[in-house]
Amino acid sequence: MRYLYIPLIASALVACSDSGGIATPAPPEPAPLPVTNAVFEVSVVNLTVGQPLSPLAVVAHDGSERIFTIGQAASAGLEVLAEGGDNSELLNEFSDAVTASGGDPVGPGSSDMVSLEIEGDDTAGLRLSVATMLVNTNDAITGLNSIDVSLLEVGDALTFNTVAYDSGTEANSEAPGTIPGPADGGEGLNAERDDIADQVTMHGGVVTADDGLMGSVLNQTHRFDNPVARLRITRTQ
Repeated sequence: MRYLYIPLIASALVACSDSGGIATPAPPEPAPLPVTNAVFEVSVVNLTVGQPLSPLAVVAHDGSERIFTIGQAASAGLEVLAEGGDNSELLNEFSDAVTASGGDPVGPGSSDMVSLEIEGDDTAGLRLSVATMLVNTNDAITGLNSIDVSLLEVGDALTFNTVAYDSGTEANSEAPGTIPGPADGGEGLNAERDDIADQVTMHGGVVTADDGLMGSVLNQTHRFDNPVARLRITRTQ
């Protein structure tokens, strides 16, 4: 009986292990990582003595469109910006883009910053464009066209000194009622365009009454040399 008893106990242990063991639960699925949006800050420093800048218009796009092209006519939205400082129509022209606007004009020697958030972190092919008006002029603008920011890592920055362009949508008469800035407080935009060239070119600068332009509302404090602004694009996230 002693020799029969031991094998029976062993068989019972084997049977218990095969049929009554507790299965190890599968590890839980890892939680998906949160999607981090890409964020860019665009800052401006006004380098002029007497030319306030209108609120910045900032556009993040794929490069298929441009705010302006030298030698080509300004769009309707750019005309509104260049003559009156209102950027809303220009931003609306980029219907499939991410856009942002500065809140206030930027006075001489002052600065401002606009933040732009791109949904998701895929920045392949991403371009940034910026535009603003020199408001003590008839239709002068400055800005950046389709700057490639696709390879910027968090903390990287690009800095540009920008020049003045003539939008070509209005004659540079400097006459009363045609300058929207504090030098005149005129209407600025006029739907009846009296442009001569009807194309965007480099700006030749203002003449002013101090230089002999009879009827000009501008004086020597409103003159400007290039560059007129410093723009910096920084990826912060």
